[in-house]
Amino acid sequence: MTLHMIKLSVGSESVESLAGWQQERLRNNGRLWHATRMTPRRQEELLDGGSIYWVIKGYLQARQRLVGFDQVAQGAEGEERRTTLLLLDPELIKVEPRRHRPFQGWRYLEPEDAPRDLDRGEAAAGDLPPEMLAELRDLGLL
Repeated sequence: MTLHMIKLSVGSESVESLAGWQQERLRNNGRLWHATRMTPRRQEELLDGGSIYWVIKGYLQARQRLVGFDQVAQGAEGEERRTTLLLLDPELIKVEPRRHRPFQGWRYLEPEDAPRDLDRGEAAAGDLPPEMLAELRDLGLL
């Protein structure tokens, strides 16, 4: 059964700024990941078609498919701690913007609670601020 994650993209101003930052990491390291201290216990479900949904500026705005996990040691020698890398597909897919309150770490997201992907026409309208898109959808105008 598929399961997703939700995570704040701290410091990102937009989906495009997140994509730019990630492209830099991919270019420099040959793979794309997000590091977390906590290891997901439901890895099998997450890898069964699961994605990480990014909250940017208070709105769920994009997702990326999870492609694997890796364990690494980080920190100074003698003070190392285990870190889990969430390995990501480079493609960012815009989703229907949805307001989301801040939280720490990451959370599981059930498929029925995940916002739908935007189609190409809607993604082009994604140049509008996410709060405006969400309001237009609430009003039934999109």
